[in-house]
Parts: sequence; structure tokens; C-alpha cells
Amino acid sequence: MTHRLTILVTSPRVAAGLLTRDAWQVLGSATQVLAADTEDPTTHAVTTSGVEVVTTDEQGLLLARRLVERTGAGDVVWVGSPDGDPGLTDALAAELSRLEEPPEVEVLVGSWDVPGARLLDAVAVMDALRSPGGCPWDAEQTHASLAPYLLEEAHETVEAIETEDLSHLEEELGDVLLQVLFHARVAQEHEQEPFDIDDVAAGLVAKLVRRHPHVFGDGDASTPAEVEASWERIKAAEKPDRAHDDLLAGIPASLPLPLVVDKVRARLARRGGDPALDARLLELASRLDTRAGEDWTDLRLLLAPPPD
Repeated sequence: MTHRLTILVTSPRVAAGLLTRDAWQVLGSATQVLAADTEDPTTHAVTTSGVEVVTTDEQGLLLARRLVERTGAGDVVWVGSPDGDPGLTDALAAELSRLEEPPEVEVLVGSWDVPGARLLDAVAVMDALRSPGGCPWDAEQTHASLAPYLLEEAHETVEAIETEDLSHLEEELGDVLLQVLFHARVAQEHEQEPFDIDDVAAGLVAKLVRRHPHVFGDGDASTPAEVEASWERIKAAEKPDRAHDDLLAGIPASLPLPLVVDKVRARLARRGGDPALDARLLELASRLDTRAGEDWTDLRLLLAPPPD
């Protein structure tokens, strides 16, 4: 009777016990289950479930030979290591090729990465860079020292969008993500008001859900214009102290003035529009393209309420 050797491959980025039904069935019916380390999360989950696991520190050809030999007594499962067991596939091929009646070999994927799972890797790498024994340059950075990089990466991302270079855009989005991870990691060390990447993500999720009641609640916005109007109403309710009649409220002073004008025009349109004021804003925007220096003086004068 030909027995089977199953190489169980799992994702280190999901909970170790979240295996497929097929994986648990193979583990439960195997004559022997082997692994490299009982402390590995997946191996620990398997042993906790009641499946006996035999450990071995053999690697390469020796491990391949051990696994194939064990199939002489029944079906065998190898619980793959987090590093992917480098060289094991080639070693198994060499070992099986010398046998007249080799066992069946199957690679069984017991769990897959969920969308966004690689973000966990990014968080772990950033933590290693910032922690003792990591990168000395990363360790000395502050929010202030990192601010120019965030601005630079944002501009480079916009440039990639404008040139429609998708491979460049993918890279630049990664650089922007690095800045988010970096600032969140620095914030973990603040003595009075620490926060981490999970706090950042939780705040974002809460905001997205809160401001999309037409998706997550009983809102009835069905067009982009209705969605924008709903967003503005919710935002105004969330920030009662902000002067919402001020079209410049909340716009950062570091934003390039042409972008400020675009944002003001969009706000004006969402509030019902003012054709005359919009025309003057367009005229101001055309002058900004040729003006050597940028300041908000003309824009503030244009938006100032008329005197009593």
C-alpha cells in the first residue's frame, strides 16, 4: 500500500489555529505528524488540539529522508516551518527519485493570507528598525524630523499619479505608508500621550463607518453629490468648535496655494455655490501660476465677509 507524505503549509500572518477543514482532517488521520519546533504557533495549535507531534531538528536531505522513511508505516504530515523550509522541496525530489515505489507527496495549503496581511510584516519591520539593536538613524527620529519626508513622499506620489506611472505609484504609496508606520511607532514611546498603529487604524475605521451611514447605517445618500453633502454635515457635527462658515477652516497653512483654492471652490460648491465668488477664485488661481511668492493675503481678502 502506498502511503502519503503531506507538507502542510500555513500563513504566519493569520491565527495559527485557523486551518482549513482538509488540513485538520489530514492531521487527524495521519500516522505521524512531524515538525521542527513545538513552540511554533502552528505546531502549538496542533498539539493543543490533541494531535501528537514529533519534533526533529534535521534539515535538507536528512529531513527529507526521515519524512520519506516514516511513510513506510503510514501517512505522514510535516508541519511546515515559518521560514518555508528552504531546500526541502529539492531534497525530497532527490530522495524520491531513488525509490522504486515512492510515496505520494502533497503540498496542502492549510491557511492563506487575508487581504492586508502583509501590513503585519510592515509593522513588524518598522518595530525592529526602531527597537534597541535596530537602526541607529531610525531610533533617533522624531515627528518633527520626519515631517519633511512625509511632505516629500506625498508630492512624489502625486507626481506618479499625474504621469500615470503605475509601478512608480505603487512604490511611492509604499513610501507614504512607511511614513505612517514610522510616526505611529515614534508615538508609541511618548510618555504622556502614547498611541500606536492600531489606534491609528481604529480611529480611521471608526471615522469611515461614521461618515458613510449610507453604507454602514440607515443613510440614504445615493449620488456622489449627496455623499459629499452628508460628509460635510457629519463633519460639522463632529467639530462644533470649528467656524464652518469659514471656507479656510481646517486647511493646513503648508498646503500649496493653488490646492487651497481648489479646496475652497469644492467647499463652496458643496454649500450651494456662489457663481460670482467662484469666478473670482478662478481668476485668482490663474494669477497664482505666475506669481513668484505664495501667501494667503489675496485669498483671505477675497473670502473676507463684507464690512457691516
